[in-house]
Amino acid sequence: MYAAGLDAIQIYVPWNIHQPLENKFDFEGQNNVFQFISVAREIGLLVIVRAGPYMDGEWEFGGLPAWILQKNPNTVFRTMDPTYIHYADLWIDKFLPLLRPLLYNNGGPVIMVQIENEYGSYFACDKNYTSHLRDKFVSHFQDEVLLFTTDGTLDSNFKCGPIPGVFATTDFGTSYSPERGFRPLRNYQPKGPLVNSEFYTGWLDHWGHRHQTVSRLLVSVMLDILLNYGASVNMYMFEGGTNFGYWNGADDLPYLPVPTSYDYDAPLSEAGDITEKYKDIARVISKFKPLPPISFPPSTPKANYGSIQMHFVGSVLDLLDHLTSGPPIKSQYPVSMEAIGQFQGFTLYRHTLTSDLQKGTVINVPGVRDRAYVMINKVSVGVLMRDTQTSLSITGLKGQNLDILVENQGHITFNKGINDNLKGIIQNVTLAGQVVQGWTMYPLQLDKYFSMSKKHRIHQQDVTFDPKVPSLYVGELTISSDVQDTYLDVTGWKKGQVFIKSQSMVNLGRYWPLKGPQERLFVPGPYLQGGPKPNQILLVELEASPCVANQTCVVKFVDTPLINGPVTRHRFNLTSGDIH
Repeated sequence: MYAAGLDAIQIYVPWNIHQPLENKFDFEGQNNVFQFISVAREIGLLVIVRAGPYMDGEWEFGGLPAWILQKNPNTVFRTMDPTYIHYADLWIDKFLPLLRPLLYNNGGPVIMVQIENEYGSYFACDKNYTSHLRDKFVSHFQDEVLLFTTDGTLDSNFKCGPIPGVFATTDFGTSYSPERGFRPLRNYQPKGPLVNSEFYTGWLDHWGHRHQTVSRLLVSVMLDILLNYGASVNMYMFEGGTNFGYWNGADDLPYLPVPTSYDYDAPLSEAGDITEKYKDIARVISKFKPLPPISFPPSTPKANYGSIQMHFVGSVLDLLDHLTSGPPIKSQYPVSMEAIGQFQGFTLYRHTLTSDLQKGTVINVPGVRDRAYVMINKVSVGVLMRDTQTSLSITGLKGQNLDILVENQGHITFNKGINDNLKGIIQNVTLAGQVVQGWTMYPLQLDKYFSMSKKHRIHQQDVTFDPKVPSLYVGELTISSDVQDTYLDVTGWKKGQVFIKSQSMVNLGRYWPLKGPQERLFVPGPYLQGGPKPNQILLVELEASPCVANQTCVVKFVDTPLINGPVTRHRFNLTSGDIH
């Protein structure tokens, strides 16, 4: 980013990754945002911080902690709702004092701090809330840094988005001329610098849709026009990166989860590699300021480690007792994942049938959030999907288990949907129109397989192979050469989650090649280890493995990404860039 001539890097700070539980804060290792800011300073970049507490970014819950829903499932987020503002204040009081030494006035690189994000697009229009946030930020920073807001390009966005006494900016992509894009901002704020704080270089993807792109020519031409206009521009994204683990968010109306890859068709690829779009942007910037006297850094080498044999371990049902952290939760009716402290991932809901179910009996699960795998007596009978497929015809015998494995595919990140964000089964289930009572819920910790397998040997006679039942498969990758970035190719597999155990355990993310557009998962070299000790690969395949009759099957580590073909749909003199 520095080599391209950028002056600053803009980052956002996800509250939920730094406070995963009410009484736990995490700024270590990968979450050490302060070290990241210091590295930017060492390289020569200034820093702009989107401090939240809400940030969007297609990130899980827009950066808000799902554990707040356990405190009060009726919380109205991004308002003066007592539950929300209590925890938001505690977070602000924790984070801002840690950030303060890195402000530019205090010798650090941070020149601007954003409050909230695009609040003018939110239905609540709670000006007491935004003024409260301003006062909290000022109480911590005084006048040591420029605070700002950002909003869209509708006049209505500037009725509730800007905060009195706080610098206002706007955001728009290649669809708007500077005159049109800045008009609502200028109507609200007649004087001062013009800042486009999200100039879209690409666009986000959704599972089941083609990969989104924006023409490199269009991006470079519009950037040239904006800089000629005298505007300051932050490119969103400049490097999109990856939604590792369960950290992808989702849009609503309809519900559309975001893939693991957040490549965004950005100037730097998901792996941080230079693209032709990057070179075009650098050429534009060079017209307005000299580029640094350094060469563009080379792309990192990518490794093709080849095929890895995967072996069936057992179904989720076979291993249930080993994949939970404590005793199951019993309830007369099903309750949400958040209510039982499961804020991401998977939960199994079990009911033991109290009578025979005749062929054609309909099970109705209107409150499934978001995708569920229904099994009777350890046999798969179908898939339920939020809003679109909430009932199935089933049959079963008294005493058999009805198991519903529910996947939280990502909390909604934007607009009203963030207030409809409970996961699991959030309404009663009916069989033949009768409400089902008597449930046992198992919050799953799938990564526990690695520690469980060391303590308990799994015997062949204790597991049943069925490729259609959600199951665990393991393999080993031994790297005798230098450890490099690579991509995991899951061709032939249907849908699931990948974990890698090397020196530490990594939840790599979700795969769903049948839906696309992402077909390979980026694996950074630091997540792997070289030498005689192997990297353990765990696939939790939910729908249908390619393994036949309990035989082994493969995944591949290859040296190129695979995100399906181009689509031209896109939304509507400081240069900077967002990093995800």
